[in-house]
Amino acid sequence: MRKQAIAALLPLVLLSGCAKEFNNVYKSNDYKYKYEYAKESFALGKYQRAATLLQDLIIPEKGSQDAQECLYMLGMAEYMNMDYETASETFKKYVQSYPRGEYAEIAKYYVGQSLYMSTPEPRLDQTQTVNAINAFQEYLDLYPDAKYKEDAQNKLFALQDKLVKKELYSAELYYNLGTYFGNCMGDDGGNNYEACIVTSQNALKDYPYTKLRENFATLIMKSKFHLAEQSVESKKMERYQDAEDECYGFLNEYPDSKEKKTAEEYIEKCKKITANAKD
Repeated sequence: MRKQAIAALLPLVLLSGCAKEFNNVYKSNDYKYKYEYAKESFALGKYQRAATLLQDLIIPEKGSQDAQECLYMLGMAEYMNMDYETASETFKKYVQSYPRGEYAEIAKYYVGQSLYMSTPEPRLDQTQTVNAINAFQEYLDLYPDAKYKEDAQNKLFALQDKLVKKELYSAELYYNLGTYFGNCMGDDGGNNYEACIVTSQNALKDYPYTKLRENFATLIMKSKFHLAEQSVESKKMERYQDAEDECYGFLNEYPDSKEKKTAEEYIEKCKKITANAKD
């Protein structure tokens, strides 16, 4: 029993000893010793400890032989510790301080990579996604033959897909709101459908090669038909004709779409309504 108790206490004693050692290093004015301890901590995967020490060394090391490595290692320690936004700022600082430095290219890459890792899911605000796109684009522009060129390009596409999905969710929200008047202005009653159409058309203009092109086209087609249904009499015929044209265009571009039957039904309804109006 006593041996078991000693065995249980041993890790606590070791941890206490390690913490005491770290505190002594942190309080030390021997910057060389502190820097070597930080490098050792980084190598052992103790990134929080390394970052804590390196943050304290940035100013004392400035202008020294180790200054570049110290700042770059700080960024990597923060990145490995999953503190991505802070890491991005540290890598930016490195690039600004040492634009021709030993780690300039990889630091520039990690500005984008850190932002990439901190981007939210598509339904949320995508400011960070735009920032990551800009960072990767700057990296590729500055280093056209960069080591991580292919990876940066692939992540650019992934980030753009996230922006497209954000637009798709917005368009779908407008479509699902449909005739909800609380979100409409004026007496037309179809502004949610109009918003869906505009949002979808802008997305297709901004991202013409998106894999979600058919999704947007479907929303445009359906929204134009429902907009015609909800329109005031003075606009009905014009909008039914527009909806019919949209359906034909949809079938021409997506002849095997799962929405083919819907498009064909809309065409028949539009033809019947416009024909009756002429009689």
